[in-house]
Amino acid sequence: MQAMDLSPADIETIEDIVKLPFTTKQDLRDNYPYGLQAAAPSEIVRVHASSGTTGNPTIVGYTRRDLEVWAEGMARALTAYGVRKGDTFSVSYGYGLFTGGLGAHYGVERIGAAVVPASTGNTEKHLKLIKDLGVSGIACTPSYALYLAETMERMGIRKEDLNLRIGAFGAEPWTENMRQEIQERLGVKGYNLYGLSEVCGPGVSYECEAQNGSHICEDHFYPEIINPETLQPLPFGETGELVFTTLTKEGMPLLRYRTRDLCTLMGGTCSCGRTSVRMGRVMGRSDDMLIIRGINVFPSQVESVILSMAEFEPRYMIVVDRKNNLDTMQVQVEVRKNFFNDDIGQMFQMRKALADKLKSVISIKADVKLMEPGSIERSQGKSVRVIDKRNLK
Repeated sequence: MQAMDLSPADIETIEDIVKLPFTTKQDLRDNYPYGLQAAAPSEIVRVHASSGTTGNPTIVGYTRRDLEVWAEGMARALTAYGVRKGDTFSVSYGYGLFTGGLGAHYGVERIGAAVVPASTGNTEKHLKLIKDLGVSGIACTPSYALYLAETMERMGIRKEDLNLRIGAFGAEPWTENMRQEIQERLGVKGYNLYGLSEVCGPGVSYECEAQNGSHICEDHFYPEIINPETLQPLPFGETGELVFTTLTKEGMPLLRYRTRDLCTLMGGTCSCGRTSVRMGRVMGRSDDMLIIRGINVFPSQVESVILSMAEFEPRYMIVVDRKNNLDTMQVQVEVRKNFFNDDIGQMFQMRKALADKLKSVISIKADVKLMEPGSIERSQGKSVRVIDKRNLK
């Protein structure tokens, strides 16, 4: 603020927010782990973290009040979906440092519904619980919802055999066609759920029964849309980068945090009667981040692992696809001439070593494909490092 010649007296109304500098994820990384924490350490009662490109995660500390606000936001979302006291709700986001699982969990409890902390994995057992416990709602990634539907069909379970009626889906991009398929195959009404760990976690915004944009909890998060190139504010209805300022956050409040998500903002009264600002479907990113099975992955993370291993050239390609409704990630990398040979055992060990190291850094399993030296196409201009075959529009 001093560099911008700003003083507190320059900020008088909400319109003056455009005078303030932006906060970026790089600022959080540069101040790892607690440099941007505003509350005293004794006030922090929980720590979450998201992935980072340098190996350092983004650390976010929450005060007791922060957790109450978070639970309230999730409770609003679930209420808008139709969850009520007496429902049994399964949370199938990952529990742990990822904010999805615990965020949805405390929202369900805030309403007074029963929560089943299923987390991820063991889908057949999960389906048995959904059937036997009469689970009426589920929170998970949309790709897992379709995988659940496929497993149901394989096990001979019909949607009519279940009590499911509500789906809270988020943490990865999904299309309207994917929503329709989930709703048809699971027999639920599927709602979008949006959040990001730096701001709060799930519950920053949520759809209502109209399924026409996600209502932002404006009393806690002030939204803006900016042109990602000029950084100038854009009017409602125009597509740009979503920016949030936290209004009530205590542990790590953020001023004008650039989410990198591209969408629009909508004003006016929704057909559901709510008057809060709505955000449209996220249509892409203003940076190179990929969201794969709910995990943030940066090509620079993959590059840093490849460059740390002497066996490989700094020539690689990341191919992202969606097969059987689950995201897949393949890393194609050139082997240096002095390491490339016909010894299958050696090549297998090389491939496994890279795959293991990648998983330790990006937290998901990648299919590693070893390429002959010089086989990955070169470019005279900006190198193409990512091919995303998912139809996310």
